[in-house]
Amino acid sequence: MEPKYKRILLKLSGEALAGEKKIGLDYDVITRFGEAIKKCVDAGVEVGIVVGGGNFWRGRSSGKMDRTRADHIGMLATAMNALAVADGLENCGMEVRVQTAISMPQVAEPYIRNKAMRHFEKGRVIVFGCGTGNPFFSTDTAAALRAAEIEADIFFKATMVDGVYNKDPHKYPDAVKYDTLSFTEILSKGLKVMDSTAAAMCQDNNIPILVFDLADPDNIYRACMGENIGTIVK
Repeated sequence: MEPKYKRILLKLSGEALAGEKKIGLDYDVITRFGEAIKKCVDAGVEVGIVVGGGNFWRGRSSGKMDRTRADHIGMLATAMNALAVADGLENCGMEVRVQTAISMPQVAEPYIRNKAMRHFEKGRVIVFGCGTGNPFFSTDTAAALRAAEIEADIFFKATMVDGVYNKDPHKYPDAVKYDTLSFTEILSKGLKVMDSTAAAMCQDNNIPILVFDLADPDNIYRACMGENIGTIVK
């Protein structure tokens, strides 16, 4: 069976990497993600991954620290996550490279778009750390930017909810799930899928977004194969 997508950009939140501990890293969880991603790679899918940092740092929520400095700390948190994810993927039998938007040559490659494309040609998975390298931009926006730069067929936003709802399904049992949405609806209805900068970037570059539940890591493989899961935004 042929995969539906040739190249994907997968956004993994920091919270997802922490598992039930909610903070830090759960290596068993990372390994399960690795096993699912290995199935995608074996099927011929090229995988780029952007990681968040919320399992280590949410500086902007305090309101007391300078926003730029808080965001820089958050970028360093994503670098730790990128290294952990890379290690988990390697242990699952994949060849992996970490590229960071902030230069730290002792531990990772600097992000260079042409080098990233060469890694894909060689069948390597790339984990992108440090967001965009700039404060005031979320890791969702970083994922949208990398998806555009690497010419990904789709942006996979893996979350703890099985799609996009009209209101929080954890609080409201009558919440209604959308199967498909337009970018205009995302922005006009104020749906909390991702920040508006990321959504606008995907819209401008015609990159669809698939929002799905990461509680079952095999959903990553199912999504690659085109199974009807989650909510598609296009």
